[in-house]
Amino acid sequence: MLSGRRGVSRNVFLLGLVSLLGDVSSEMVVPLLPAFLVALGGGAEALGVIEGAAEATASFFKYLSGRWADRVRRLLPMAVGGYALAAAVRPLLALAQSPWHVFAVRCVDRVGKGIRTSPRDKLLAASAEPERLAEAFSFHRGMDHLGAAVGPLVATALLLVWPGRLRLVFALAAIPGALAVALLFAVREAPAATPIPTSTSTSTSTSTSTSTSNDTLARRPPAGLLASIFLFTLGNSTDALLLLRAQGLGVPTALLPVLWTELHVVRAATSWPLGRLADRLGRRASLAAGWGLYAVCYLGFAVAADPWQAWALFAAYGLVAGLTEGTERALVASSVPQDRRGRALGLYNLVSGFGLLVASVLAGELWDHVSPGAALGLGAALAAAAAVLLLARPGAAQPA
Repeated sequence: MLSGRRGVSRNVFLLGLVSLLGDVSSEMVVPLLPAFLVALGGGAEALGVIEGAAEATASFFKYLSGRWADRVRRLLPMAVGGYALAAAVRPLLALAQSPWHVFAVRCVDRVGKGIRTSPRDKLLAASAEPERLAEAFSFHRGMDHLGAAVGPLVATALLLVWPGRLRLVFALAAIPGALAVALLFAVREAPAATPIPTSTSTSTSTSTSTSTSNDTLARRPPAGLLASIFLFTLGNSTDALLLLRAQGLGVPTALLPVLWTELHVVRAATSWPLGRLADRLGRRASLAAGWGLYAVCYLGFAVAADPWQAWALFAAYGLVAGLTEGTERALVASSVPQDRRGRALGLYNLVSGFGLLVASVLAGELWDHVSPGAALGLGAALAAAAAVLLLARPGAAQPA
């Protein structure tokens, strides 16, 4: 299932296509949520609570599914179930009549994301060569962002045909979601080893060949790495707030999906090459550079005064994903033995998800009760502090 020296493996490619379709479905919805919530009587505070709670829900289930992924013989059924749940519930936004309805649908949608993510990531890691983990994860994230670029364009096209009919767009998001589930059945999963052995007498001979390589790896990711990720995530509030900022700078509501598309086009175009660069030049330095760029972009959003600046900042902000998303996952996955990767990735998702919940709620409060600049400035400061902490505490030996 591994490719040759060029390109990515068949599974990595197919899982990327699945994520592309899944994100087309999701991103037909997300850019329209701020305006939809305002129409239902919500605002920045409601948006922060909804998106923060939704992502925290996803992270909790990512942690649980990660622990389970280390115990089951097959990972695909968990991935299929998670994608199917999200695809089924997301169109129900078309029936929402109040902000709490949106809250409920988004949380159940994210339960599906949580169920699928850790087993899918463990399958992705098993389908890539160890020295190319950042490349594999970054390719997958790039396909994810390509779907996130296409989704808003589809939504915009539908709204041009049926102006103002947001609920119809939400309902039609079921189509790419169903296609993503169907494509999962083309993924080939190799027979797994016996899940976490309970008898030492039967595992001694099989563990001998792997013990040498695993002895140098911890049973969980280094605390310094997780602490740095958590600190960064405390300032990494939902990107939906950046859409509110762009709207406040004068970007018309009708162009917000196009602005969202610009962000994800940059992410899709740069994730794979920047992931390959991280594998070659150092994952830890790449991650710190990405967090530093995040701080610069958030400071830019805080002081921006004109619509054109929103377009420029969204393009620059798109580079952050290529430097960080795949690299974070590669650092976590490479820090533990293969049979502990599900738990490690689940723990990583739990830590980052809890941080995102706090970040989104805090940013929403600061946004409404102090100023958008205060919320964005705090995010910039925390990102810069996380980069310093990451470089100051290198943690356990690993590809860095």
